[in-house]
Amino acid sequence: MTALDGAVVLVTGANGGIGTHFVRAALERGAAKVYATARHPRAWEDERIVPLALDVTDPESIRAAAAAAGDVSVLINNAAVSVSSAGILTHTDEEIRANVETNFLGPLFLARAFAPVLEAKEQAAIIDLHSALSWYAVGGIYSATKAALWSATNSLRLELAPRGVHVVGVHVGYVDTAMAAHVTEAKTDPADLVRTVYDALEAGEYEVLADATSVELKAGLSAPLEEVYPELPIQGR
Repeated sequence: MTALDGAVVLVTGANGGIGTHFVRAALERGAAKVYATARHPRAWEDERIVPLALDVTDPESIRAAAAAAGDVSVLINNAAVSVSSAGILTHTDEEIRANVETNFLGPLFLARAFAPVLEAKEQAAIIDLHSALSWYAVGGIYSATKAALWSATNSLRLELAPRGVHVVGVHVGYVDTAMAAHVTEAKTDPADLVRTVYDALEAGEYEVLADATSVELKAGLSAPLEEVYPELPIQGR
């Protein structure tokens, strides 16, 4: 169980819709300080919020952030990018590399850089935002990188639990932010998502299924592939 009261939190992608809610809600729950990171940090009106430049695709930027924020007790890997087209064979080289570096390598390298910092705290945690699409491969390289992050989060949880660091993985479908502005399906309010995630953190949970889509997709993981993806031809018929 990790309480936010008195915690020092670092949020990646803090300028975005979900990131902003992570920053503000942490303070509402008693966090002492929040590092609000982005490639180009913006100004905040609260002195408890510390803008910090961080490019999660740049190893030197990650090392500099870990050196500057040595008091962090909760790391939130929220930053992500997506692609406009779903076909993994139609993505450009740049789209593929951007997704791999931002959605997978960035959170992994941040966890590695901050692990010594977190291990030194009495209550420490890492929160990784996956996606419901990590269990449903219709998002092309986005799905692939979120699936890879899910696996890495499971590995991190096993390695860091004996060292006193609690690791939470979050799955959610569409969230009502700029990234999903083009979507007409139901979307989760980012404030509701963040509240659910922080509730789970404080309750000591390992995994968050933040909406009905995530619950349904996880329940279907053991189903035959032809049921998960009915568009597949049934062999032998």
